[in-house]
Amino acid sequence: MYQFSRAIYRELAPRIVPPPPGAPSASNHAAVLRACEAVVTRLATDRHYFARPERTLFSDIRNYFPMSAQSHVHQVVCRYIQYAQEYLTLHPHEAYAAVSGAPPQCRATTRKGSACQRVPLPHNGYCPSHQHLAETEDRELAAA
Repeated sequence: MYQFSRAIYRELAPRIVPPPPGAPSASNHAAVLRACEAVVTRLATDRHYFARPERTLFSDIRNYFPMSAQSHVHQVVCRYIQYAQEYLTLHPHEAYAAVSGAPPQCRATTRKGSACQRVPLPHNGYCPSHQHLAETEDRELAAA
């Protein structure tokens, strides 16, 4: 998954403004790379609760670019986040394992209050035993 965050950084790196006097010379570059990796990590591990990752990333990094480059930065961020989302749709378990180092777990809790240990279905994050919770969430969202 980090190939997406690194691709965003590589494409935007030449346009990053230099840091203010007295700051380390690579501080702005490091901040942009950290923001890219944080968004991609959250996208891979918690995408069901991450509504607008491209908006989050753009607002995190926009201060490191001149006004003349803002449009280009937004286009690059949107393009690569879309690629990452498509990859997650096709390979949800592999992407999660690549970022976290562990297989994904169901989002539900058991009757005893511990986390469900079963592998979730790719489309909603719940295992077959807790599938009814996804349907309940859909109904609650529709009612709101």
